[in-house]
Amino acid sequence: MDHRENNDRRLLLWFFAVATAVKLLLIPSYRSTDFEVHRNWLAITNSLPLTKWYFDETSQWTLDYPPFFAYFERFLSIFARLVDPRIIDLQSGLDYSSESVIYFQRISVIVSDLCLLYGVYRLTRKLEPMKRNLICAMVIWSPGLLIVDHIHFQYNGFLLGWLLLSISFLQEGRDLLGGFLFAVLLCFKHLFAVAAPVYFVYLLRHYCWSSLVTGFRRLVTIGAVVVAVFAAAYGPFIYHGQIQQVISRMFPFGRGLCHAYWAPNFWVFYIILDKGLAFLLRKLGFEIQIPSASFTGGLVGDSSPFAVLPQITPLTTFAMVLLAISPCLIKAWKKPHPGLVARWIAYAYTCGFLFGWHVHEKASLHFTIPLAIVAVQSLEDAKHYFLVSIVSCYSLFPLLYEPQEYPIKVLLLLLHSTVMWLGFVAQYTNNNKAQKNNGESKSKFRIGCFEKSYLMGLVIVEIVSQFLHPYFLGDKFPFLPLMLISTYCTVGIMYSWIWQLRKILT
Repeated sequence: MDHRENNDRRLLLWFFAVATAVKLLLIPSYRSTDFEVHRNWLAITNSLPLTKWYFDETSQWTLDYPPFFAYFERFLSIFARLVDPRIIDLQSGLDYSSESVIYFQRISVIVSDLCLLYGVYRLTRKLEPMKRNLICAMVIWSPGLLIVDHIHFQYNGFLLGWLLLSISFLQEGRDLLGGFLFAVLLCFKHLFAVAAPVYFVYLLRHYCWSSLVTGFRRLVTIGAVVVAVFAAAYGPFIYHGQIQQVISRMFPFGRGLCHAYWAPNFWVFYIILDKGLAFLLRKLGFEIQIPSASFTGGLVGDSSPFAVLPQITPLTTFAMVLLAISPCLIKAWKKPHPGLVARWIAYAYTCGFLFGWHVHEKASLHFTIPLAIVAVQSLEDAKHYFLVSIVSCYSLFPLLYEPQEYPIKVLLLLLHSTVMWLGFVAQYTNNNKAQKNNGESKSKFRIGCFEKSYLMGLVIVEIVSQFLHPYFLGDKFPFLPLMLISTYCTVGIMYSWIWQLRKILT
């Protein structure tokens, strides 16, 4: 057993080493405004006392993550000061882009991915080799994570590592530790709270639902653990009377319904329908006022007005997300099986992505990474994941809009698709000895007509948006490629949502 575990660890480290080599090569690539956001957070947490962290407005990129992430930035800033003191200077550090800050921040993301590595290790250490290797390849070599974290710039791998660790403990029946780690994750990034109802129902039913005395004791225990985590995160701000300011920064509902790039979710259809109705009614002679504000506000104060259809409020989206998750909650209550936890969590994040307020396109990683765990459980799951992971990765293409990054994102998606295909084909190849001897060994992994047609359509969408639109229309209708990609990917994500729902209900 020890020899096998050592081999498993070496193979996992090999996966990670290959991924790290690619990440190092991507250091000079394009970086988004999120790069400056996180640099500014280093400066805020290092230069100012804790009482001013959530009040500082030196830069427009104010601190809006929960306190644990702020503490994480404070920890990183200690090393940033040693590398280059200007990195953590509030004034002279604004828009600082020297090689020192680029290498420091890029490498900080790479090192923080060790959390993801450990999460994958704990989840896969008891699986058979084929399944373990597949999950390692799909998660550690995820093109979405490479695009979002190591080109665009964020720390999703670090955060998803906490989620995978939480899931691994739940699958082992160690509910208290699983709940503790999820509470910690929420204090790092509150947007993971979409899965909180699943955790609440599952832990209540699986961990607390026992005899009166035992059940009450466990309920008090897990409640105390969660309260202790949140007290450690928010306690200093409650003490200083600043909790309202922290909450207002974390939940800026004044932002638009959609993010700066329309994430492929349900609201894309709603927006397009509103614009289509407004155009039609104006043609028919009706006076329809064109909204002056954008649907894609990124800064606080922007709004999301509609010309014809009813306005959408954060409360509306919250109700829709909760309604969409409810079948999963009922199932978790009736059959609280640890082996189904990853499926339920992935479904919850899919619902949040489709119906949530101001959804970031990067949030598709919240369900594609857990779905990688589910993908090895059955042939149907593998076919589903093959499609949805490609759609999710392709939906991130508009994030990298500069020409020099185009070959990189295409190559990453093609390599990911090839690795998945070869892995699933190998996993579901008929191992009958007689057929092997006759050279007739065949794989059961084949995608259906719908999946083939959809993926062919995805290729057509890319050709139209990337080549035909600029060639024939030039600078006219610049919004069309983005709208086309978002709309087409929404179809794929909604198909995944319906598929997951059907799987949960059966």
